[in-house]
Amino acid sequence: MVSKSERKAAVAAWQEVPKAAGVYALRCAASGEVWVGSAPDLATIENRVLFTLRQGGNPHRSLQAAWDAHGADGVVFERLEELDPETPGVARARALKDMAARWRERLSAVAI
Repeated sequence: MVSKSERKAAVAAWQEVPKAAGVYALRCAASGEVWVGSAPDLATIENRVLFTLRQGGNPHRSLQAAWDAHGADGVVFERLEELDPETPGVARARALKDMAARWRERLSAVAI
């Protein structure tokens, strides 16, 4: 069993790990559909999106339909671009929004 101090140390270490913010896409090779979004932590959003798809509860109906039709092998999560970690906090949200808009236009993708 892990002691309370070891647990606190592990949590503190995890919080110090830099989070990669950026833009991601989900692609369905069979249908050619693409969905693009942005997130302050790409690892967390990947886990969340794939979990909701596996559970059948993703709020984006077209994405869930593609997953249901083609499965985990048919819909792939892809990191498109990471935000510079030196971007100031106040500019991060705007930069992510702009990056996502550029990628949606470039890929003719649906926003998620």
